[in-house]
Amino acid sequence: MAASKLRALGAVMAVTGASWSAVTFLSPPASAGDRGAGTALESARRRISDPAASVPSREVQAAALMGSSAANPLDVLVIGGGATGCGVTLDAVSRGLRVGLVEREDFSSGTSSRSTKLIHGGVRYLEKAVFNLDYGQLNLVFHALKERKQVIENAPHLCNSLPCMTPCFDWFEVLYYWVGLKMYDLVAGRRMLHLSRYYSADESVELFPTLARNGHNKSLKGTVVYYDGQMNDSRLNVGLACTAALLGASVFNHAEVISLIKDESSDRIIGAHIRDNLSRKEFDTYAKVIINAAGPFCDSVRRMAKKDAPNMISPSSGVHIVLPDYYSPEGMGLIVPKTKDGRVVFMLPWLGRTVAGTTDSNTVITMLPEPHEDEIQFILDAICDYLNVQVRRTDVLSAWSGIRPLAIDPSAKNTESISRDHVVHEDHPGLITITGGKWTTYRSMAEDAVDAAIGSGKLSPVNDCVTENLSIVGGDGWDPASFTRLAQNYTRMKKTYSGKVIPGIMDSAVSRHLSHAYGTSAERVAAIAQNETLGKRLAHGYPFLEAEVAYCARHEYCESAVDFIARRSRLAFLDTDAARRAVPRVIEILASERKWDKSRQKLELQRAKEFLETFKSSKNAQFHDGKHNDLHPYR
Repeated sequence: MAASKLRALGAVMAVTGASWSAVTFLSPPASAGDRGAGTALESARRRISDPAASVPSREVQAAALMGSSAANPLDVLVIGGGATGCGVTLDAVSRGLRVGLVEREDFSSGTSSRSTKLIHGGVRYLEKAVFNLDYGQLNLVFHALKERKQVIENAPHLCNSLPCMTPCFDWFEVLYYWVGLKMYDLVAGRRMLHLSRYYSADESVELFPTLARNGHNKSLKGTVVYYDGQMNDSRLNVGLACTAALLGASVFNHAEVISLIKDESSDRIIGAHIRDNLSRKEFDTYAKVIINAAGPFCDSVRRMAKKDAPNMISPSSGVHIVLPDYYSPEGMGLIVPKTKDGRVVFMLPWLGRTVAGTTDSNTVITMLPEPHEDEIQFILDAICDYLNVQVRRTDVLSAWSGIRPLAIDPSAKNTESISRDHVVHEDHPGLITITGGKWTTYRSMAEDAVDAAIGSGKLSPVNDCVTENLSIVGGDGWDPASFTRLAQNYTRMKKTYSGKVIPGIMDSAVSRHLSHAYGTSAERVAAIAQNETLGKRLAHGYPFLEAEVAYCARHEYCESAVDFIARRSRLAFLDTDAARRAVPRVIEILASERKWDKSRQKLELQRAKEFLETFKSSKNAQFHDGKHNDLHPYR
């Protein structure tokens, strides 16, 4: 078995080398469309990086959607404000098309905020390519690695490279993973983040102090470390929505599609009936093409056009937990490619804490998925095997579940195969569905969907796709040292409980957080903290400021307390109890910004409470503590 694995690795390495040469050195000559795209790219960059630029208000965006008509429709209406929907909107508007987007909840409120936080090239696809000699899987890896590099470059403040350590408990594992990850480097070519390498057992424990020296009755022989990307997923998603808005797209969150509008003579979908879930007003929006990017809910949108449309989604549940920072060192992750039952488990440093996961099991589609206690237990038990510290349920600061929309292509001959790649399908004239795929490839998925829309609606874009080299808002001109300017130039003015205004320093933790969360827009947040006496931290031990609530309300379409604690900041995902304590002050600031009455404030408090109850931290779950033994009720 071992010899056959190595022979397969060697066979594919030859194919990989040839394929990489083709990808690296062959590029088509520039066309007139490319030159037009260059001009459009420069124009878009200027608008996005303008320090005085602000997104249009929600009222202005609503008016633009309502202003469309059957005689004067939008070019594209996008349904769904996750990574794919916002990526589609940005791609379309940057091609010069008239675009609208509606999202039932908030941008990134579903799967896109509940990801693994990795921008990965697909190591597991590479393994499948090797053992199945599958060139198609190899192409998926090439594609993902290309897109991984672009995501990081286009949002450098929100994304970074992360070394990931794979522990090896026998010498064959060392050789197997070292060869495999060297091939991963080779496939990445010039888009490689950093070279992978082997560390001895002593070096590994020095780099990852909580790593166990013994496991499965074997001693640690060493580790192989490779690099993938990491991101702040929901802030990247919100950044895509705001970037599209700056370029002229009408993005509208908390707005639900109630039904689709058909042209009676042609039977083509020509618009949607929409309800604003905040004002409860309803209106029609017309478009030449509608792109359904509703993620796990895309089948329900498709059935508005065709009641008997076959399923395109096979939903899968992915559960993650957040643990204190001492479970993993800053700047080094741990990934176990195959646990005792064949699943992948990881522990990664993220925003000052440790995120661990994940599960992959069948689930039902719901608006607020909740992790089951046995899924949390599985993760804790799995990481326990590789650590030398006590793994306790009481250490779980937050736990959440996300629904992966695995795609079934309705046009494929074999409908039994479920794809990890994306599917673009038009099963009713005027309605294009894009689903499947992953965060890493959102940009190219969007490009494919917009290309399909242009063909379906006979649209006339001004230029070709430019998003490959288009930074999102806050990314253009950002550098890792920019936090120092915040620390040097701004003061955090804050009110004490007695009402006295006192200054506080813009310490490194806060200034780094603002710089990474908002990029070049961080100074606008710092100015609010200084000039409007909103410099107090929202939760003890976390760098989130009151000023961020005001900024997000004014510039990022933050419309509720949950929008802020879950998507604009990541407090709910990092520490459910800390988020609960912060909610009243978040509501107080939003009430001032949005002119909420007492009734609305009370409703916000109730909704935030209900939302946080779906995050199964140790504060709102029943369990037996201790290192997991036979007393645990789920064993």
